[in-house]
Amino acid sequence: MIGRTAAFLRAWRQLGIVAAKEAVDALRDRRTLQMIFFVSVIQAPLILFLLSTLAAQRESHIERREVYVQGIGYAPELRNHLLREAYRIRTPPPDFEARLRANSFDDAVIVVAPDFHARLLAGEVPEVDVLANSNSRGSATARGVARALLEGFIRERTLLQLASDGVPAEFLRPVDVEEYDLASQGSRAAQLTGAFIPLYVLLALLAGAMNAAMDTTAGERERASLEPLMMNPAPPWAIALGKWVAVAGLGLCVALLTSLSYLPAQMLLRSESLQAVFQFGWPEVLRFTLICVPFAAAVAALMMATSIRGRSVKEAQAGNSLVMTLVLLLPLVSVFNDAAEPAWYLWVPSLAQQTLMMRVLKGEPLDAAHWLIPGLMCGIIGVLCLAYVSRALRTHAVK
Repeated sequence: MIGRTAAFLRAWRQLGIVAAKEAVDALRDRRTLQMIFFVSVIQAPLILFLLSTLAAQRESHIERREVYVQGIGYAPELRNHLLREAYRIRTPPPDFEARLRANSFDDAVIVVAPDFHARLLAGEVPEVDVLANSNSRGSATARGVARALLEGFIRERTLLQLASDGVPAEFLRPVDVEEYDLASQGSRAAQLTGAFIPLYVLLALLAGAMNAAMDTTAGERERASLEPLMMNPAPPWAIALGKWVAVAGLGLCVALLTSLSYLPAQMLLRSESLQAVFQFGWPEVLRFTLICVPFAAAVAALMMATSIRGRSVKEAQAGNSLVMTLVLLLPLVSVFNDAAEPAWYLWVPSLAQQTLMMRVLKGEPLDAAHWLIPGLMCGIIGVLCLAYVSRALRTHAVK
């Protein structure tokens, strides 16, 4: 009994030695360090900055209160309405239709027919066209502004006509409708940022674990250093666990650095609406990290199991690229779902982590099921893959 206990403790010491050795080897790789710096420190703030820039451009289209009108001289009534709404009326360029099609004119144009005033006085319905390009965000935003102004003009003319005929305006609007936005501040922030923040945290974790997983398995086979390692008295499960601890730890560290990078990145936000609702602090970083812990464990074991069969890093890269693609495709399911997330989301790794991170961004609570079910599924995947790696180490030690 004492001998077995001593052997078990010795195996755990050897596990720690293997884990430390693999971690040091991974950090010595310049490509790994460059990847960690780019993915975790630069890429996430850059994405947040680009999102806020798009939101700021949309806000600027609305706040500048300008509208392009072709033939405004044919519609003095519309001109008076636009001026009373505090909008500046601008004349579009002569070739605005061609420029709209070519995406070189980032706005919308209201086109008034020459017979607008005459038909309006005759009680007929004149036609007004709104030209825009839906492929351009600025043009699509300007189209919405133009349509809202025209709808306001139509309501005004209708009320004036009813008043001139002696009909109370209440006949046109028998019901008053008040709108209330019940979405929380966090939900509005998550809607603006979409699924990008959780997705890039998961991407950083995958990128951080993949290189280490390939190097510690297929890389060892390619360098012919796996066979001498297996000649040590340490049991295969201890060596497999040591390598797994290093790979999972590296992936988790990259995910943590990515989450931390959003703290200073908030200073780069250019959109006032996004600044008002987007709050990402230390509590969110802690929750993101806890959510990533079981996922990092499962991903590390899965990538090691995929890589152990490769005779070289290049062979392992092909398999792990497929794994990475499948893992990143699963969270996209939630992007196309506007309703509450179904319960089965929690049973799908990667999709579950995406769902939990989105709940954190929305400020929604996480109950026991949100922690236990994804942890259980990741644990099952991790145990199965590690058992395979432990059994395959001696088999694949000899090329």
